[in-house]
Amino acid sequence: MPTACSAFRAMGTDVRCIATPGPAFCRATRDVRAIFEREERRFSRFRGDSELARVNAAAGTWIDVSAPFAEVVAFALSAWRRTEGRFDPTLLGAMIAAGYDRDFDEILAGARDALQPVGPAGRADEVELDGRRLRLPSGVGLDLSGIVKGWTVDRAVHAALSAGVTWVLVEAGGDLRVEGEPPAGGLEIAVEDPGAPDTEIGRVTISHGALATSCVTKRAWGPHSHHLIDPSTGSPAVGSLLQATVWAPTCVEAEIRSKDALLEGGDYLLRAPALLVLREGPVLTNFHTCERAA
Repeated sequence: MPTACSAFRAMGTDVRCIATPGPAFCRATRDVRAIFEREERRFSRFRGDSELARVNAAAGTWIDVSAPFAEVVAFALSAWRRTEGRFDPTLLGAMIAAGYDRDFDEILAGARDALQPVGPAGRADEVELDGRRLRLPSGVGLDLSGIVKGWTVDRAVHAALSAGVTWVLVEAGGDLRVEGEPPAGGLEIAVEDPGAPDTEIGRVTISHGALATSCVTKRAWGPHSHHLIDPSTGSPAVGSLLQATVWAPTCVEAEIRSKDALLEGGDYLLRAPALLVLREGPVLTNFHTCERAA
């Protein structure tokens, strides 16, 4: 079956939309790009005019937020409870202290030395959300990038299907969702080796749902300096896994599960489908359709 692909840059990563070619694909790609650009303006922590920047600046007081913003915060707080704190949306301070204080492209161009915070971080239990009214504790900032990308992928997928394509894959920085009626047998998705960029470590075949990957080597700028903060320590995670790729019905849920799996370790395989890359040892997976790349 022929496919068409459109790619663009948004949210600091590469975004792709893949579907059957034709007029509906042109409409779908236009809508997908518009959604990513709109949500980047809303949630970017690197834009002074974003809604996120306005909310963080108002910490300590009640503030009215948009319905989409309230939806993402509600989901993030639910994820914090479900993961027993392993996912926490209030780690902005710890992330900045670890060195992720600017767009990642700027970090790679010449970041300052990372400053390692000491002790537990995160105060999600103090965040108050009442409908579309939100109050952050004084001195606390939200970083929602851990789920906004997946949440936006989900919205983009629905928009593409509404535009008339029979099936669609939307991917942002390796996190993706497939919906509709894809080719028989599903789509084969390559999983990148965290120790060798552009090299496959395995493949997973899916016909619906989402895959998301959390990795401690991809957005890294020095030894033990990366963007995945362990709330229990306030520092970049140093657990038994280098990378966790998980499946979930939606991309926003897959984003949550991948971070949860990375911090939990190999025991995560007892709970849900995943492909886990250990710091030392074999690749562990319970995907029935997963194949180790040659």
